[in-house]
Amino acid sequence: MLIDYNLKPEDLKGKLDRFWELSGEKILNIESEYDHTAGAPVFTVDGKYTTRGWTEWTQGFQYGSSILQFDATGDEVFLKIGKENTVKKMAPHISHAGVHDHGFNNVSTYGNLLRLMKEGKIQGTEWEKNFYELALKASGAVQASRWSKINEGGFIYSFNGPHSLFVDTIRSIRVLMLAHKLGHYLPGENDVHISLLERGIDHLLATAKYAVYYGEDRDSYDEWGRTAHESVFNINDGNYRCPNSQQGYTGFSTWMRGLAWAMVGFAEELEFLDALPEEDFETFGGKEIILGKFLRAAEATCDFYIENTPTDGIPYWDSGAPGLVNLGDYLLRQSEPYNDFEPIDSSAAAIAIQGLLRLGDYLHGKGRGEEGSRFWQAGLTAFSRLLEVPYLSVDPSHQGLLLHSIYHRPNGWDNIPKGYKVPCNESSMWGDYHIREAALYIQRVINQERYYTFFNGIN
Repeated sequence: MLIDYNLKPEDLKGKLDRFWELSGEKILNIESEYDHTAGAPVFTVDGKYTTRGWTEWTQGFQYGSSILQFDATGDEVFLKIGKENTVKKMAPHISHAGVHDHGFNNVSTYGNLLRLMKEGKIQGTEWEKNFYELALKASGAVQASRWSKINEGGFIYSFNGPHSLFVDTIRSIRVLMLAHKLGHYLPGENDVHISLLERGIDHLLATAKYAVYYGEDRDSYDEWGRTAHESVFNINDGNYRCPNSQQGYTGFSTWMRGLAWAMVGFAEELEFLDALPEEDFETFGGKEIILGKFLRAAEATCDFYIENTPTDGIPYWDSGAPGLVNLGDYLLRQSEPYNDFEPIDSSAAAIAIQGLLRLGDYLHGKGRGEEGSRFWQAGLTAFSRLLEVPYLSVDPSHQGLLLHSIYHRPNGWDNIPKGYKVPCNESSMWGDYHIREAALYIQRVINQERYYTFFNGIN
C-alpha cells in the first residue's frame, strides 16, 4: 500500500457531502423497492439487493444504516426508518441463541439509538432509553451463553458449532462490553453470576492467540499479522487443533475481510478497555498485560493489511487467492476490480479503515506519534479511494452504495456480470454499512464533534 502522508480529513469534505447524498438515495430506494418479506437484504445481483438463506446477520446493518444516515445529516426521515424497524423487526435478534452475530445486528440498531440518546442527538423518554438498554443487556447475555471452554479461558463459538472460533466474532464482543457497563451479567446454573466483561476479554485473548499469527513458526505459513478465519478446537479436551477457513481460500492464507474484522475489533476494544479501572483486570494479571496483548494483535493485523494490499489500499479478497499469480506485481499498482482472475473485496477495505484510523488515534494518545501517523494516514488513503468511482456507486438504479464487494467466493455465491470473468460491480449490506460508519467517524473528526465510539455515553 502506498500511504498518502499529506492527506487530511478536511480534504475529504467534498467527497463526504456527495457520499451522504448518494447514501440517502440508496436507503430510500431499498425501502421502497426491496421485497422485505423475502428476508434481510444481503448482497446485490445486477444492482438489486437479494437475500441469502444462511442467517439473518445483515438486518441490523440495513436499519443501522438509516440511523447512521440520520446521525450524519440530521434528516429525521432516516431516524424514523431506523427506529420503527428496530422496534418492529429486530426483537428476534436479541434472543437468537444460534448465532455469533449479536454485535452486528443489535449494536448497529439498539446500540446506535442508545448512543444517540446519550450524546443528546435525539430526544426520548426514560422508558425509551430503558428499552434500548434492556435489549443490549439481554443480547449481551444471550451471546455470552454461546460458550466453549478451552484450556485457557474460552470463546463464543460460531454457528458451525462448539469447536469453531471465528475471527469475525470479535465485533460481537461489543455487545458483551455494553451489557457489562449497563450493569448486567449472565446468570448461570445455581444463580452463578458470570461476568460479561471477563467472557469478552477471554474471547479476545483466544482470538489474539489462535486467530492471529506473529511470525513465530506456528506453521510453515506463519507471517506477522496473518489471520485465520476459523480456529478449530477439540471440544473434548479443549486443545487447539488447526486453522480453517469458511469464506477464504484456505486456513493457511488470509481472508482479507476476516483480517479486517480483527483490525477494527482489536482497535475499538483497546479504546473501550483503556477507560476501565485497573481492578477490572485483576483476574487476568493486570491491565497493562491485557492491553499489551491486544495492541500487539492490532498492530500485527494492521501491518499485514498495509503490506498485502495494492497501492490504493483496496485488497483482493484473499492474500493467497490462486489467481493472483496471473496479475504480476499487483501490490505495486492500484487495485483492479475488473481483472480476469481474482475479485477485489471493497467491503474488507470499508471495515479495515476504521481499524487503521482507531489504532492510529490510540497510538497518538500513547505518545507513539510516528507509528500512529502511519496507520492513520493509511486509513485516510484507503477511505479516500472508496469515495471515488469505481468504488462509490453513482448509478441511481443500483441499490448498493459500495461496489465490488465479495460475500462467499469459495461457494460461488457472488454474481459475475455478463461480460466479466470474476465477481464485480455488486454491493453488500455489511460493506454499505461499514463505509457509512467510516464516513461518520471522519465527518465527526472534520466537524470537531465528539469522537465516535460504540460506547459513547456508556463507558
